[in-house]
Amino acid sequence: MTRQLPLQADCSIMTPGPTQVAENVRAALSLPCTNPDLDPAFYPFTRGICSDLEEFFHATDQEALILSGEGILGLEAAFASLTEPGDRVLVLDNGVYGRGNADFVKLYGGTPVLYSKDPHVPLDPAALAAYLAQDHDFAYASLVHCDTPSGILNDIGALLPILHRCGILTVVDAVSSAFGMPIDLGKEPADILCLGSQKALSAPPGLSMLLVGPAAWDKMARRKTPIASFYANLPAMRDYFKKQWFPYTMPSADLNGLRQALNNVLNDPGIFERHRKIAKAVRKALVSSGLTLYESAGYSDTVSVFLVPEGTTDRAILDGCRKEGVMFAGSFGFLSGKVIRIGHMGENARKEKVADALRVLDKVLGDLHVPLQADLEQVFLSELSSS
Repeated sequence: MTRQLPLQADCSIMTPGPTQVAENVRAALSLPCTNPDLDPAFYPFTRGICSDLEEFFHATDQEALILSGEGILGLEAAFASLTEPGDRVLVLDNGVYGRGNADFVKLYGGTPVLYSKDPHVPLDPAALAAYLAQDHDFAYASLVHCDTPSGILNDIGALLPILHRCGILTVVDAVSSAFGMPIDLGKEPADILCLGSQKALSAPPGLSMLLVGPAAWDKMARRKTPIASFYANLPAMRDYFKKQWFPYTMPSADLNGLRQALNNVLNDPGIFERHRKIAKAVRKALVSSGLTLYESAGYSDTVSVFLVPEGTTDRAILDGCRKEGVMFAGSFGFLSGKVIRIGHMGENARKEKVADALRVLDKVLGDLHVPLQADLEQVFLSELSSS
């Protein structure tokens, strides 16, 4: 009987997560595994990762936690742990993920109040302040830093103080921006900051990380009803180091990979500038070629999004690029079939990888008879060399 072999990538993954994984991270994943339930060294090992996360994000009050599950688990855990039946929760919505947070609120018995705005631009701080002047009776608010399906970047540095001045706790989805763009919790004190392993950190999917502040812990401690989840329960995980006990078996191999991926980031002092320059050069190439960016403002340094040109489809572009050895992404929700997304985050944000990807995209668009006004790769390289 023929047995199926393990699956491995057959192309360059230039999607906005999961991203390509560095060779030293892959090597760390293959190290001999310990028993994380019984090995006393595993607790300080995990605490060391958490301490580095707190330092990297300049967390003055927030505590870092690691959960065994893809980034959605961290988001759900934040909603599950904060939401009590009847809580009014402000859901800031200018994208697919922002709007989707309402589902988490409803799942745990809260009442989502959608603050829906133009999905082509970032949320306007002044407009939010005016809205809250009329209604600010919310248990907490959710907002997305970078909305991955659209690439829109919201200015959390301007939005969070407005919410906090109204006494509103904040849950920030930074899964697609963290490690590729600077986030300073000393200046932008989200009450819960949600992260994932598979985006700009460039570890495999499978881990969520959260940084949780004292006001969020206090709300959890004052709950009148139990948290309606075992796995997505943040207080159950909080005292793992003091108790030398985890509520469930942690994935030791994944944490080895996370440790190395985080080391890679910590040893790369120019990481934010590299992302910024590459993002700017990608956008310049797309616009110069005559393609149309989805966003009209609020560009992310981790993902670029352009409209599917007339005369072709997202599927034709994606399949053509895949056959040429590069995987890009379409989108979903109200953007399904309308845009193509290029992930230039983490290990994807390398000059050679992006140049190769744009060369393939240029060829495929030509094969599909989409007229371009400039060579994507050449404009990208020229812009990068001049910046």
